[in-house]
Amino acid sequence: GRTSIAVGSCLDVRPQGKQARRKGKPALPKSKGVQPVSFEKEREYFQEVDAFELLEESPSPKHFSTWAMGNQNDTVPIPHLCSRLEKWLLSKKFNYSCGPSSTLSKILETPYRNLESLQGEVNFSILSTPKKSSFKDTSGFPSIQSRFNEEFITKDVHERDINSRKSNAVSESVKNESCEDIEVAVKKLSLASTSASSVVDHVNPFSTLLAVCGQSAPTKLLDLFSKYSDPENIVKVGEGTFGEAFLAGNTVCKVVPIDGDLKVNGEAQKKSEELLEEVVLSWTLNHLRRNEGDTLNACTTFVETFEIKVCQGPYDAALIQAWEDWDDKHCSENDNPKEFPENQRYIVFVLQHGGKDLESFVLLNINEARSLLVQVTAGLAVAEAAYEFEHRDLHWGNVLLSRNDSVTMNFLLDGKQMFVRTFGLSVTIIDFTLSRINTGEDIFFLDLSQDPELFSGPKGDKQFDTYRKMKKVTEDQWEGSFPKTNVLWLVYLVDMLLLKKTFDRSSKDERDLRSLKKRLDKYNSAKEAIFDPFFSDLIVDRPL
Repeated sequence: GRTSIAVGSCLDVRPQGKQARRKGKPALPKSKGVQPVSFEKEREYFQEVDAFELLEESPSPKHFSTWAMGNQNDTVPIPHLCSRLEKWLLSKKFNYSCGPSSTLSKILETPYRNLESLQGEVNFSILSTPKKSSFKDTSGFPSIQSRFNEEFITKDVHERDINSRKSNAVSESVKNESCEDIEVAVKKLSLASTSASSVVDHVNPFSTLLAVCGQSAPTKLLDLFSKYSDPENIVKVGEGTFGEAFLAGNTVCKVVPIDGDLKVNGEAQKKSEELLEEVVLSWTLNHLRRNEGDTLNACTTFVETFEIKVCQGPYDAALIQAWEDWDDKHCSENDNPKEFPENQRYIVFVLQHGGKDLESFVLLNINEARSLLVQVTAGLAVAEAAYEFEHRDLHWGNVLLSRNDSVTMNFLLDGKQMFVRTFGLSVTIIDFTLSRINTGEDIFFLDLSQDPELFSGPKGDKQFDTYRKMKKVTEDQWEGSFPKTNVLWLVYLVDMLLLKKTFDRSSKDERDLRSLKKRLDKYNSAKEAIFDPFFSDLIVDRPL
């Protein structure tokens, strides 16, 4: 018959002959018994292995307290370890740049820095993200890191020498602890006994919020409102779950209670650290209004912020009267603010008056509807290009509309001027509570994975369906850049316009809107969507 031969590199694959059968073991002599097997050498080996402690990582990446350590050996470099864990605890305390995608192992990859080096400076590197080469910092707004350093570095100088001696003594005591969670172990190193930790004591979120608002102490509500209007002329113009909106002169003041124990409209009050993100985001977007020099991206679509202040004290009589007048006409769904205690804190956003929201505004025709869509899309595209911005909550209550005599509006996208036909309609985007932004120094976002109720709204509701779509796009990791979320809200706005029956449109107009909605599903950002054929006749090269 045939013999098949396979040729391979350095391999002998020729057919092998039959191997000889193995010989059986010789029979034991009848006079000798079987000797028991000894495992002494193996036992000694495993005892030697057990003498070493292992660092064990839990399989869950979502919890910070998932690392456990056994007995500390005298040879373990405790100061080396702790200098990095202090970064971790700082990130936990402020929870700004260390979101769900940042694990302890990632933080521990930073270069070695001993405790002595930490004694010499205040390090907030965990709050800063690397600058990207594609970003041009046009904001002129100081980073949170620089704000921290400017405000609090002087408070640390007097404690350095004392804390240095304390840290060495406490470090020795930790070496003898066993089987403790890493956070507990570091607390035993006494964060209060190190230079970096003294900053933790001084730099609490409320102090940080004051610093970002340019304050050393809170002001009173009426003192702030009086800068813009006589108290008797203050009028309430709107409300939300977490705050009230008052018209003071030509400005709208959004008042949000923070840090208190009293529930607001059945909800826990927002914390300082939650509002810090919106404060920095508002100031940053303000700089998109500058279209001069070497600016690459500019627009006026986002609400202009005139001032942001931290206030403290009870609601003043003039504000309570304005609130009750609104309640008589509109039957408020909020609790009366007169219930707030004497020491209640607030954050107040002083904003431009952008008009009525899309829900209550009456559009006249399809051209106004198209102008709304192109202005929102262009504004989002500019903010994406400048700051990787995502609004993440652009429902029709956060789109304000007003009419003026304008014919076109100017946008600057990646250095290219374009003019959008307005048909006399002005669009303003508001409320950045859920938004995400990269300033080039810091990334600010709200971790929506901590708010599961946001995604449990009724199915079929366009707004709650959009939240769930966002969760799918981001995979519930909200720190990253996902400009597709902006497109999801553009789809939502098209749906809302199709539902509105108040403006004149033809069957062809309806078909065009539905076709736009289908095409939007294919885009991954507003920068892509702005070049859709639906907008082609709305974007011109020069003002009309």
